[in-house]
Amino acid sequence: MPKDLPLLEQALNLKFKDSTLLQKALTHRSYLNENIGLNLEHNERLEFLGDAVLEFVITEYLYTHYLRPEGELTNWRASLVNSDMLAKVATHLNLGDYLYLSKGENKDESRGRQYILANATEALIGAIYLDLGINEAKKFIGNYILTRLPYILENQLYIDPKSHFQEVTQEKTGITPHYEVMDESGPDHAKTFKVGVYLNSDLIGVGTGYSKQEAEFNAAKLALEKWQ
Repeated sequence: MPKDLPLLEQALNLKFKDSTLLQKALTHRSYLNENIGLNLEHNERLEFLGDAVLEFVITEYLYTHYLRPEGELTNWRASLVNSDMLAKVATHLNLGDYLYLSKGENKDESRGRQYILANATEALIGAIYLDLGINEAKKFIGNYILTRLPYILENQLYIDPKSHFQEVTQEKTGITPHYEVMDESGPDHAKTFKVGVYLNSDLIGVGTGYSKQEAEFNAAKLALEKWQ
């Protein structure tokens, strides 16, 4: 069983008025599939809301604090809200200890677990926004996500591998890379995509991810490593 949620509230220095929102934010669909009849909701709607709140808060912060071109700010924002970054935030907060998961998902240490953690971070942001308001959501995002921006900028982690790979290939070959989905697997709520990046008909790199965008990102990253 997950740890008691008041321990998480204490760790986050938060006190929910409606504790069921916090529980919902940490309830994965698989737990309800395994425990039919429980009066609980899974966290996917809160995740949807939290994703929007997170993007708005990050966008507002970058617009207010940095006088940079739109494309550059877009890349910075993407580096802060991608699933890898949000999974790291969840790990830092030990959210995995509080998740309501099926027995199978609870034992899974694969890439899928990272995706679940990232979604739980977004759902938690949605719950904070609904229960405690936008200022508390901004405080959470500021404390645990925006604090990672200096490291991202210093190490240039915001550079988009798809854009970089396209620049390299156009400069060296005059060819624009294109991406094709090679395979889809898994249930609708947790699909895995396998995507190839091609120069004309030549396959240069293959990436996987829990969205087409993430798979394309990973394919371009691997392709760049081959070309460097």
